[in-house]
Amino acid sequence: QVQLAESGGGLVQPGGSLKLSCRVSGNGFDIDTMGWYRQVPGPPRELVAAFLTGGSTYYADSVKGRFTISGDKAKNILYLQMNSLKPEDTAVYYCNAEPWSTVQYSWGQGTQVTVSP
Repeated sequence: QVQLAESGGGLVQPGGSLKLSCRVSGNGFDIDTMGWYRQVPGPPRELVAAFLTGGSTYYADSVKGRFTISGDKAKNILYLQMNSLKPEDTAVYYCNAEPWSTVQYSWGQGTQVTVSP
């Protein structure tokens, strides 16, 4: 069973940066087909960035040029570097398999990102 543990969130001022980490453990996962999602109260989870099956990388329009997804396969960690943060980036951030994957893992606890003056 795959387990996901997100960390690195916090309170940051607009324009600031954070780097999120997702530690993946278990069997059968592939960092190269995983991504980051975020959720605010009400709407469904939104895909923010992902490594897609087939090798391409996806970024939501709202984060293009500001967020970068990366992975360390040796350490089984997925990262999300977030720069030029905006108040609308405030959300709980989660990692999981990319949405077009044939698998979906149990969701972790997520990590809260709050962007506020």
